[in-house]
Amino acid sequence: MSSDEKHTRDDTAEDTGRYRIGFFTRTTQLLSQHGIETHGIVPVPAEERLDTRWYQLFFMWFSPCMNMSAFSIGTAGPAFYSLGVRHSIVIIVVVNLVSCLLPGFLAVFGPKLGLRAMVQARFSWGYFGAIIPAILNVFSLEGFLILNCIIGGQMLASLSSHIDDTLGIIIIAIISLVITFCGYRVIHWYESVAWIPNAIAFIAMLAVGYPRLHENLSAPVPPVTPAHVISFASLVASFIVGWCPIISDYGVHHSPDASSARIFIYTYLGFFVSNMIGQTLGAAFAAATPSVPAWNAGFKDSSSVGGLFFSILLPTGAFGKILTVLVALGMSCANAPTMYTFCNSFMAITMWFSVVPRWVYIIVSEGVLIPVAIIGAKKFYNTFVDIMDIVGYWSSVFCAIILTEHILFRRASFSEDQYPITTWASYTLLPSSIPAVIAFVCGCGALVPFMSQVWYVGPVARQGSGDVGVFVGFVVGAITYGLARGFEKLWYKKMGKA
Repeated sequence: MSSDEKHTRDDTAEDTGRYRIGFFTRTTQLLSQHGIETHGIVPVPAEERLDTRWYQLFFMWFSPCMNMSAFSIGTAGPAFYSLGVRHSIVIIVVVNLVSCLLPGFLAVFGPKLGLRAMVQARFSWGYFGAIIPAILNVFSLEGFLILNCIIGGQMLASLSSHIDDTLGIIIIAIISLVITFCGYRVIHWYESVAWIPNAIAFIAMLAVGYPRLHENLSAPVPPVTPAHVISFASLVASFIVGWCPIISDYGVHHSPDASSARIFIYTYLGFFVSNMIGQTLGAAFAAATPSVPAWNAGFKDSSSVGGLFFSILLPTGAFGKILTVLVALGMSCANAPTMYTFCNSFMAITMWFSVVPRWVYIIVSEGVLIPVAIIGAKKFYNTFVDIMDIVGYWSSVFCAIILTEHILFRRASFSEDQYPITTWASYTLLPSSIPAVIAFVCGCGALVPFMSQVWYVGPVARQGSGDVGVFVGFVVGAITYGLARGFEKLWYKKMGKA
């Protein structure tokens, strides 16, 4: 029997043997009969990667960012960092131009290798080292889910005194659960249409609010400090970088025959266009809010982005209410891929977790996010900025390690020789975890003095530098990994190992 046949048999045995526990077996079989995805993190072989609808790689990221998540990021410039609209928009443009390169590059891995992100990480982090980003990704994605449910819940609550944040959060969470249950292909279809109500709502907001936005351009703004500029830039970058550990999960069924440039361009534009629109509108409206009493009342002293959204559309009457409902429910387009990869990441932590059906992790995620979101909604911006920045810290080091390994040590090639996919679950055949762990510890350690959070401000940040931790972590992580991995290869060569 060939090694490929043995590997296929082992994968099949793992998938069929996964659900031999009474209740899990019956439930999983029932879900599968109704078209619900039940398979795990086994690599998708090249002969099964046949999808050539490349436009999906654009909409897969255009929809999750063309909504209130990106709008909320933009509002943080004026509302949290006291920046004027012009400064905020300049920062948004520059940072997105650069930051969107990272998800664009990482998107190529999905179609070319057929590996989920946390499984592909094993080819640089090693089998045991990859447990670290898998665990961190579980917590980070749950943080994203919490934020999205808070935003959507606040929007629904702004419509009626009979709906509060709690009920709104529960509604958004349940819709997200239903879509995620359906799996990869349904998520792709949903993302291809979910952006439409959001685009209509943003156009309506601009039409209604433009006179106020234009008047605000000449309004005086507080003096700009380097710390606020850099910290806002870090927040914008963290939002983009935070998507990187999930990117390749959504190309594993697409054909590897497409050029890397084509995959990159679709993904880059999906991120860049949507974030530019959402974030610039958020910055513009947040900056004008203090001079518009109705908007300011809806914003509730910078604590309710959903309330601000509805107050802007209030002059449109019933049409504005309908749009607010659609956009609020549309937060599920950001939640669905997040919750889906939450499951993948949980299964990638250890083989023991990979034998648990995907739907179990969906329910676990749901059970955690609802109560935490209800609590976090009370202090939205503190919760928002803290989660975004912390996700950005570790994600930047993660990206640095993945890209350094690919470019320097695998010759930027996706060939079987560089990525022997059949070794994905073998801790003896995968790289050692030492270089990645060293780089991760050094990268995270180096960024601590540059952090600026509500709960901690590093010594460098206290000198007025702002929060540059996400940038420091990436640079230090890349350099340290390159040196450690290079030393390891030289050592193996000297010792006569492969």
